[in-house]
Amino acid sequence: MENYIVSARKYRPMTFDTVVGQGALTTTLKNAIRSGRLAHAYLFCGPRGVGKTTCARIFAKTINCLTPREDGEACGKCESCVAFNEGRSYNIHELDAASNNSVEDIRQLIEQVRIPPQISKYKVFIIDEVHMLSQAAFNAFLKTLEEPPHHAIFILATTEKHKILPTIMSRCQIYDFKRMTVDDIMGHLKHVAEQEGITTEDAALNIIAQKADGGMRDALSIFDQVASFCSGNITYQQTIANLNVLDYDYYFRLTDYFLEGKVTECMLTLNEILSKGFEGQYFITGLSSHFRNLLVSQDAQTVGLIEASEEVRNKYREQAQKCKPQFLFRAMKLANDCDLNYKQSQNKRLLVELTLIEMAQLSSDDGASSGLCPTKILKPIFDKLRGKSPQPSQPQQQQLQQQKEAEQTDTRSVTREEENTIYQPRANKPSAPSPVGHPMGGGIRGFSIRRTTANTAAQPTASTSSTTNAPTVPAFEDKPVGAMDLTVAWREFAAQLPQEDIAMSHQMDNMEPTLQEDGQTFLVIAENPSLQQELRKMTPRIEAYLRQRLQNNALKMTIRLREATDRRKVYSRLEIYQMMLQQSEGLRKLKEEFGLELA
Repeated sequence: MENYIVSARKYRPMTFDTVVGQGALTTTLKNAIRSGRLAHAYLFCGPRGVGKTTCARIFAKTINCLTPREDGEACGKCESCVAFNEGRSYNIHELDAASNNSVEDIRQLIEQVRIPPQISKYKVFIIDEVHMLSQAAFNAFLKTLEEPPHHAIFILATTEKHKILPTIMSRCQIYDFKRMTVDDIMGHLKHVAEQEGITTEDAALNIIAQKADGGMRDALSIFDQVASFCSGNITYQQTIANLNVLDYDYYFRLTDYFLEGKVTECMLTLNEILSKGFEGQYFITGLSSHFRNLLVSQDAQTVGLIEASEEVRNKYREQAQKCKPQFLFRAMKLANDCDLNYKQSQNKRLLVELTLIEMAQLSSDDGASSGLCPTKILKPIFDKLRGKSPQPSQPQQQQLQQQKEAEQTDTRSVTREEENTIYQPRANKPSAPSPVGHPMGGGIRGFSIRRTTANTAAQPTASTSSTTNAPTVPAFEDKPVGAMDLTVAWREFAAQLPQEDIAMSHQMDNMEPTLQEDGQTFLVIAENPSLQQELRKMTPRIEAYLRQRLQNNALKMTIRLREATDRRKVYSRLEIYQMMLQQSEGLRKLKEEFGLELA
């Protein structure tokens, strides 16, 4: 049985013309050889499998060719070329720096540099994975690399250019190898398939080329693997089955479901994908790429950005005509958010399912939006499966309507007319008095002046129908008011203010009303004129609440601005610190001497 050689070795290029995807570099090297302008050191950089070591070997073979051709290629027939092809040339030395990275290895290399070539003109030293050399080895190599003998040429190859010392890079001509395109890899794979007598499909070769990620060696290795699985007939379905690649038909099918709003079908398709062993994040990243390809397919100038076969490109063009740009923008944003949140999610499947549900409802969302996210609330999605839900009966509908109206009435902002209305308790439901010594008792915490004033304005009693603006005296006798009771009632009123008055609620909570000597008037000190004006607007509401709460119709509020002589209550750490500075001479000197500030 003949020894099998893998395609990556069997079809390794032997001339510059057979190198795939590096046309600019090979042309530069050939011109340098033809003109005789050779540098003493070269640095080949690039990802794995793009031809760095291959080009270094071809370069070494070509410059030592005894009868080179006019186009800069080696003849392949002279003694030097034959020795190189048979692997017995003493003029070309390869060193694997990954396993020979010590100072001793570099010293042995320097000793070999001193020996001139036997047959050819140059001795070429190829050092692969040069970034693996130690710091001491690099330093030992510097002098020889800077001033080598005229017959010595160094070619350094690395996949990690950033690890090379700048002193090394400054002594070399640097060539950056690029990743190979999908089309270049597909063309070379077709050539190999023809040589091996294997039939292929373009879609299958495209999958192999994408899986190789720009490396020809990886592409040939995958090609050998798929060829063994397919027994000489490489098809698309067999390729995705062998490489565990998700079929792009799933993405086309899901996009049609999104456009039609078929949430149920989307969920079932996702379940089918997950049941085949595909990870949710792998699926969502593939879906993002699918939306991206649809977007670039809408313009004839950008359709070339899709790395796919012509058959698949036609599918993208056909489906792109059905999609609006806003839909694609929002779908890409949703898929990207899902990808970012996938690792942190505790329920990863639910995250992907919610993303698909939102995508399925994007097609009906045509409102004015930036295209970044949907602006409408999610609609019911499984009505088709369970049927229409039963409608509530007529009494239930009336009850729901009454509850909705009551909530709207309760949450409505207070109008200026309501603010100026004094609390009017209903005659048929007088409030139960609470003991003065227990201001928190009697259920007063549930009292709402906003709701009461709204009801009073909406339903005037018979006694007030003739005189609308005349207030009615509450049905209770005035009781004496204590300072503590007044403070507690003041805090209760501040706590019951609505959300839109939250700032005023905080301001009132920091105030402390002062009961005057007459026992009926209380003073409130405002910090600034703006707060004083707001308190004046709220005076009728505050007085009405406190009169009812404390059972005293004679209560009256007065407001004035804070003066310099007023004692101010300390609330914050900064104010405490400033007060201590005013009271302590020693603390003030300590602050000035050491430059102390409050953290």
